[in-house]
Amino acid sequence: MWIHISYSDPKPTYFLPFSCIFFCVCTRCGSFLVAFDFKKMATMESLIGLVNKIQRACTVLGDYGGEGMSLWEALPSVAVVGGQSSGKSSVLESVVGRDFLPRGSGIVTRRPLVLQLHKIADGQQEYAEFLHAPRKKFTDFAAVRKEISDETDRITGKSKQISNVPIHLSIYSPNVVNLTLIDLPGLTKVAVEGQPESIVEDIENMVRSYVEKPNCIILAISPANQDIATSDAIKLGREVDPSGERTFGVLTKLDLMDRGTNAVDVLEGRSYRLQHPWVGIVNRSQADINKNVDMMAARRKEKEYFETSPEYGHLAHKMGSEYLAKLLSQHLETVIRQRIPSIVALINKTIDELNAELDKIGRPIAVDSGAQLYTILEMCRAFDRVFKEHLDGGRPGGDRIYGVFDHQLPAALKKLPFDRHLSLKNVQRIVSEADGYQPHLIAPEQGYRRLIDGSIGYFKGPAEASVDAVHLVLKELVRKSIAATEELKRFPTLQTDIATAANEALERFRDESRKTVNRLVEMESSYLTVEFFRKIHFEQDRTPGDRDRDKDKDKDRDRDRDRDRERERERERYERQMGSTGDRYSDAYLKKIGILFPACLSNYALKHEVNLSPQHMLVAGSNVIAYIGMVCDTLKNTIPKAVVYCQVREARKSLLSNFYIQLGKKEKERLSAMLDEDPALMERRETIAKRLELYKSAKDEIEKVAWK
Repeated sequence: MWIHISYSDPKPTYFLPFSCIFFCVCTRCGSFLVAFDFKKMATMESLIGLVNKIQRACTVLGDYGGEGMSLWEALPSVAVVGGQSSGKSSVLESVVGRDFLPRGSGIVTRRPLVLQLHKIADGQQEYAEFLHAPRKKFTDFAAVRKEISDETDRITGKSKQISNVPIHLSIYSPNVVNLTLIDLPGLTKVAVEGQPESIVEDIENMVRSYVEKPNCIILAISPANQDIATSDAIKLGREVDPSGERTFGVLTKLDLMDRGTNAVDVLEGRSYRLQHPWVGIVNRSQADINKNVDMMAARRKEKEYFETSPEYGHLAHKMGSEYLAKLLSQHLETVIRQRIPSIVALINKTIDELNAELDKIGRPIAVDSGAQLYTILEMCRAFDRVFKEHLDGGRPGGDRIYGVFDHQLPAALKKLPFDRHLSLKNVQRIVSEADGYQPHLIAPEQGYRRLIDGSIGYFKGPAEASVDAVHLVLKELVRKSIAATEELKRFPTLQTDIATAANEALERFRDESRKTVNRLVEMESSYLTVEFFRKIHFEQDRTPGDRDRDKDKDKDRDRDRDRDRERERERERYERQMGSTGDRYSDAYLKKIGILFPACLSNYALKHEVNLSPQHMLVAGSNVIAYIGMVCDTLKNTIPKAVVYCQVREARKSLLSNFYIQLGKKEKERLSAMLDEDPALMERRETIAKRLELYKSAKDEIEKVAWK
């Protein structure tokens, strides 16, 4: 349940200085909202002055409308619309009481003129100021006319082109009311000499961009000496404001109508009805303009015309330029009061959005070296966090390292050419060469060692390939981490420096890892596992009957006799072979070596799918192939450990350590160069900062009015 409390105190204390403040208090949670009434807080002068200031800020910071719901378009304004030679300029000069607008044939107004009128005390000197020349006061209004022409040419050149960049002119005079008018180029139907073919469409599009906005008040200027049905201003007003709620009709040149005709039906709303009353204006004649008749004298003459006119005498109290200015000022004040809550909401929402966008792309960097160093370190930490997330599984990519160990390494080991290296012919050659001139006595140990050394050497290839594969994965994770670090996107030079430093570190880790895995392979070759061979002999001496002797002694004795007979037969065959004059390492003798160790038969060959011929199978079942199988299983486990320790662990722990050391030695100029941003991003931030400055300025102006 909410209860409402009103608080009114002309001089309240603390943070409650408004003339009328409202509290909404929740009886359940005790929270409350504070609001203020704009209708009671400000005068007409302060409200119109508020809009004037915000409009000036919009122009300074490049907000001319036409970009969605910009602040410029959210502000109430009065746009003066009419065809060429409809009397627009004369109406504006009558409202101001000064002759200050450029005149001529064709298109004279080629840029929107935002005319802000400020009423000052009687007796003070009137003057004009341009937003593009803020320190210069113009007291000569002929100079104001020339400045408007010069400023127009500055943007559009001497051509007949038009521009939507407005000129801001403020006039301070005791003869005006507080009011803001926007003078737009006159609507035309055909392009004349010197004008581009698209000028008709260009002017209409510009005028439409102003009058179709719901916050725009349309001041439709129509000459009385033309049929109202052909009025360009009324036609456009009907299209963008069918109900006529935003349109004020102004009828000019009443004194130039044909004798016997009048515009009473139009002025009284019978010919074309609007929600607001029509206002008649009598401008200075061309003869008066040529004679430089004073505008105040022209006002008096206009007033006299309506008061003495038999047709318009009954309407004289709501005719003339002075009445028009007051009518527009009062209506503009009303519209501003209605629109301020929505303007405030738009400003607050936009400020939040712009701040969020600035936070996303990054705030401007300080110029001192300490702040720059801190910023670089923060960027590096952000990159390091993302890189570790990739390794640890928070982001994809780290699993590819496990794939190297689980798939690539075993597949590479299976493809090693042990069948070729341990072929009967190669074994025969190596054993023969190892014995030299003196044959071995019992077994060719040196031959075995050479065979084992040569076989183990093949493991270096898969080991180094695993190192390189993990290195490539880590490099790819560095690239992905840099791309995924939002804070780094604004600094392409820093991205490059971090990538270079990280890749250099990975190169060092790879070199160390390669040395380590090669040492593992060399260690297997440098000292053979003696227990392996002893175990083989022990297993060979133990037959299945030996292991079951306690269970069935009779069967054991039979097997022992069979085994003894078999050994005797082997001994006899051995003696015959050794006594022959053939090759001391004949095929039969090499087969003999394989038969001596039947327990080794082809665990490795079966496990690693080595394709051996029947004759080759006997050699593959030797001590060499069995021992290589054991080494293979060992390295399959130790190589991943070494790679992870030397590469992955180091990358996770100290990827940028050297970069940090070098960073502390860099000069301020080099730090600034590292934080050199992408020009497109800098331009985008500058644009956002300008818009943020605009909206904050507007918010400050509104708060100033609220506190008055």
